[in-house]
Amino acid sequence: MAIIQIENLTFSYQGALNNIFEQVSFHLDTNWKLGLIGRNGKGKTTCGMGLCSRAAGYGYKVLIYQFMKDNSTSERNTLLLSENIFWLEGLSLEKFSFQMNNNEKEAHKSFYHQQFDKIVSMVKDNKYSVLFLDEIIYAINAGLFDEEKLLNFIRNKPSSLEVIMTGQFPSEKLISISDYVSEINKVKHPFECGISAREGIEH
Repeated sequence: MAIIQIENLTFSYQGALNNIFEQVSFHLDTNWKLGLIGRNGKGKTTCGMGLCSRAAGYGYKVLIYQFMKDNSTSERNTLLLSENIFWLEGLSLEKFSFQMNNNEKEAHKSFYHQQFDKIVSMVKDNKYSVLFLDEIIYAINAGLFDEEKLLNFIRNKPSSLEVIMTGQFPSEKLISISDYVSEINKVKHPFECGISAREGIEH
């Protein structure tokens, strides 16, 4: 006997280009279990770090800042060896936005805005050719960074500065202002088999 009836369900995440569900109808019986798995890209930071490595190898000066991450990701150990890659330090302790209370969210937002102001100052003199803002879109969607602050920077940045941004579900405004947009779609991931993120591979 059906206990839940769903009819014509359409859903998308805020800022997403496509719907996750479109006109889906189904019912759940008492002995059923249902898992709904949406699109989830894995490899955004990996791709961005690879681009930074390529740029530095060419001789470009690269500035990297990571939102929502502490200062211990493994790629730093290699990229810090390059004289062309520079890092602005983040918080030493980080956690997912859904684990934060309101006071923690406000503290993070204030810190991220302060760090971003430093970034704007650092890139004004054309010292850097590439700026990587890792997971800034995550921070925006979590309410930890003001999108308009980023958009205003992009509109007024040095013309020679290449800006890389990562994170899921960029807004239409960010997509419109960008020169290229890539979407990484996970097909399989070890996490699905109960394997946690591995040092040196996932982080």
